Amino acid sequence: MGGPRPDTAGLAASTGSPASLAPGQRNDTGAAARRVPGWLVVVVPVLAELAAGGYRIAGPSLWRDEAATISGSQRPVAAIWAMLPSQDAVHVPYYLLMHLVIAVAGTSATALRVPSLIAMCLAAGLTAALGRRLAELSRLPFAPLAGLLAGLLLVVSPLTTRYAQEARPYALASLFAVLASYLLVRAVAGSQRWWWALYSASLVLAGLVNLFALLLLVAHGISLLIARQPAGRDAAAGDPGTSGKAGGTAGGMAGTAVLRRWLAAAVAAAVVLAPLAFLTAGQSSQLSWVTRPTPSTVASLVRDFAGSAALIVVVAALALLGSAAGTGIRRGDGLTLAWIALPWLVVPPVILLAVSLAKPLYVERYVLFCLPALAILTSAGLIWLAVLVRRALAGKGLGRRLAGALALAPSVVAALVIVLALAGPQRAVRQVTARPDDLRAVAAVLAGHERPGDAILYSPWDTEIIGVAYPAPFRRLRDIGLGQSPIASHTLRGLPAGPAVVAARLRGVTRLWTVQWQHPLTPGVSQPAWLTRFLAGMREVGHWDVRSVVLRLYTVR
Repeated sequence: MGGPRPDTAGLAASTGSPASLAPGQRNDTGAAARRVPGWLVVVVPVLAELAAGGYRIAGPSLWRDEAATISGSQRPVAAIWAMLPSQDAVHVPYYLLMHLVIAVAGTSATALRVPSLIAMCLAAGLTAALGRRLAELSRLPFAPLAGLLAGLLLVVSPLTTRYAQEARPYALASLFAVLASYLLVRAVAGSQRWWWALYSASLVLAGLVNLFALLLLVAHGISLLIARQPAGRDAAAGDPGTSGKAGGTAGGMAGTAVLRRWLAAAVAAAVVLAPLAFLTAGQSSQLSWVTRPTPSTVASLVRDFAGSAALIVVVAALALLGSAAGTGIRRGDGLTLAWIALPWLVVPPVILLAVSLAKPLYVERYVLFCLPALAILTSAGLIWLAVLVRRALAGKGLGRRLAGALALAPSVVAALVIVLALAGPQRAVRQVTARPDDLRAVAAVLAGHERPGDAILYSPWDTEIIGVAYPAPFRRLRDIGLGQSPIASHTLRGLPAGPAVVAARLRGVTRLWTVQWQHPLTPGVSQPAWLTRFLAGMREVGHWDVRSVVLRLYTVR
């Protein structure tokens, strides 16, 4: 992480900050920055996400993944650590965090989801701060407004609400991804090495909650490589006439020093995360349910990032416009808005999708941390649209106020279209049907029909997680399929007993509940023959299909 200080300062000048404007060039960004308090740009998106994400946060039932969070987190700390070599190592850091939350607040849906809500609130505020800074570096007018819009666009996304209301680590991964991107920009623009240390620490935090978030490193590397390129042959040759322009010789030299520091920070983060990555790689069978991506997989990603199918064209057009905003995508202009946000948005999903063609790993929530980049690009697109319309109206003889209102009109209409089109998806994501499972309703069925002495059998065994989210009615039933408890086996669900043991326990059972998936994640899993033979001697007296779960009640004939 070495390199001379003057070099780093040189790249800061080449990034297009207000200090590096050409003589006589008007600094509209600085004027706008003075009119809008910096704290307001950050606080408004934070409060907006607190309201949007907090509204009906306990409405949807806990589902199987959140039940896994409870199972992994509510055991003693030593038992959580013991899971590392055997199962779910990738989520152990998150379980340790949630262990503290459960110890303080319990396992209600609200208590479990509040950490994700807080993370998304902070992510929205940081997105606004990053959007503003990148707009300034790109010489984009009204930089504070660009930042504010970026934070609010992240808030209105249904995906943001979805994962702000889920007790899983993906909101935290989004927060740390935005933090890492922000710290990278600050580290490049400044000369203090502690910015790089903070950047490396933020990458470690991102990797601890989602190892796939480290794909952001590849995106950042591409951003730095492009940012350090000279603007042209004259700049590359060190022509004195280019010394005052972005991307001149000084910028190229500084780029080399910055790349060395970035590489050192990246290696440090990778070394810290290497043990966790090694353990996780040995447990890759946990993703056996993931399938190879298809064109519909990509279409779903595009639709969900846009917020709805109706907005794909609008959001894509604004994001492309945002890529050209200010200094745009010209090489050698430093870390502009486009060169930070574009690789961040595109590179991680493309890599994960490509790898998944050979080894299926891609799940949409694993790349949720790329969503803030789209918000930043879309915000810049709204600002740049107004700038382009204003330029087109110049010389038309219109009054200043009329020209300003007409210039803003297309951007205001586009923003209203986005908000109105997302109102329905925002309502839908808060409904009971927003999750694959309705485990609350499953527990209600049991509570209303169980009797003392009833037994329960999970078939296949992975359905055992259903009884963790709302455990009260399940605890009153005798689990005849359990062989070893989750804590004793260092697993999330425990281990099932053998067929002979279960068959022996079935003797004397007069009422039996069975729990199955409506559509098993792992195809080909069928009911064992010995269980089919046993159930043939019983009579089915109850059958409930509760979304993804099938409950059956049998009694002896």
